[in-house]
Amino acid sequence: MSLFFNQNLKNMSLKEKSIEGKLQDERLRKVSKLKVFLNRPELGALGGSILVFIFFGIIAGDTGMFSAYGTINFLEVSANLGIIAIGAAMLMIGGEFDLSVGSMIGFAGICIAIPAIYWGWPLWMAITFAFAMAVLVGYLNGILVVRTGLPSFIVTLAMLFILRGATLALTRLITGRTQVPGLRVLIENDPIAWIFSADAFKTLFIWMGSIGLIELRTDGTPLATGIPASVIWWIGLTIFATWILMKTSYGNWIFGAGGDKNGARNVGVPVNRVKTSLFIGTAVCATIYACVQVLDAGSADTMRGNLKELEAIVAAVVGGCLLTGGYGSAIGAAFGALIFGTVSMGIYYTDVDTDWFKVFLGVMMLIAVIFNNYIRKRVTENK
Repeated sequence: MSLFFNQNLKNMSLKEKSIEGKLQDERLRKVSKLKVFLNRPELGALGGSILVFIFFGIIAGDTGMFSAYGTINFLEVSANLGIIAIGAAMLMIGGEFDLSVGSMIGFAGICIAIPAIYWGWPLWMAITFAFAMAVLVGYLNGILVVRTGLPSFIVTLAMLFILRGATLALTRLITGRTQVPGLRVLIENDPIAWIFSADAFKTLFIWMGSIGLIELRTDGTPLATGIPASVIWWIGLTIFATWILMKTSYGNWIFGAGGDKNGARNVGVPVNRVKTSLFIGTAVCATIYACVQVLDAGSADTMRGNLKELEAIVAAVVGGCLLTGGYGSAIGAAFGALIFGTVSMGIYYTDVDTDWFKVFLGVMMLIAVIFNNYIRKRVTENK
């Protein structure tokens, strides 16, 4: 009798769980994996990238653009922009802008060059100093925005002029010129310079050249010597930023701070700290860009990074970031930078007069954004 009673209880419990499961299923809306994929912010940029590659594949496919050397060239241009576009995208998702990124690039370059050349600092110490200054500038931008309530557009526009003017004035005061050469000789024996200047997978490229997979110079060495450090940084930052946005509580805070900062505050999100940290992140990304550029060129220039802030914002918008905040992805910004780099280098492989470069670039960017918005609207209508 006891066994029969226990079995009935067990059956009743299973029925209750089954009914409860059905009720839950009825309350939940089923969304196909395809719709989830189509709703990703980076999908439009991915489609735009495919269109750009198809376009240049048709009109410049036999010019060497997609050879190993040509591919490395447009990937390097894309990576340089992509490094700062990732920081810009994270900040835009958080609901803010940073127009001082371009000036920060020139400022960080001078922070490396002057101490290393004129003050006798080791190169690694000068690089560390540049990153410390980046953290300070980013912190100042963030504090001014969150404490004063002024639009980040205005605050960072002011910082743009402050940094560019300070860079120019201090460089002329200390060196008597606007460029600081002589860094290349300091790279060889420095313990950290290789992180920003060395090519990766050199042995692989030598092997591919030896079996005829890639082009060789007249002396038998590969024309493409390896994957530039900027490309490695670009990929690494994209993966890191994507992990933060998709897998961490901090990523949820970023979306909350950008989408509805008052609502985010009401549920305990430290909005001010999140926004300040994002401003620091954009300044650090600008400094990484500066390190790559300075060590690659062997010199620093006060005008380096001019208008790069606008290019970074364009790449982020093409990548699916909304200007109003709360939506976007790091992967989309990476694809936006890829579109920019491909178009920038691709036009030189076509018969188009390079004087039309900016017009051509603007049209390609506009098409990519329209395509992005078209896909997003279609997905929204079909929900």
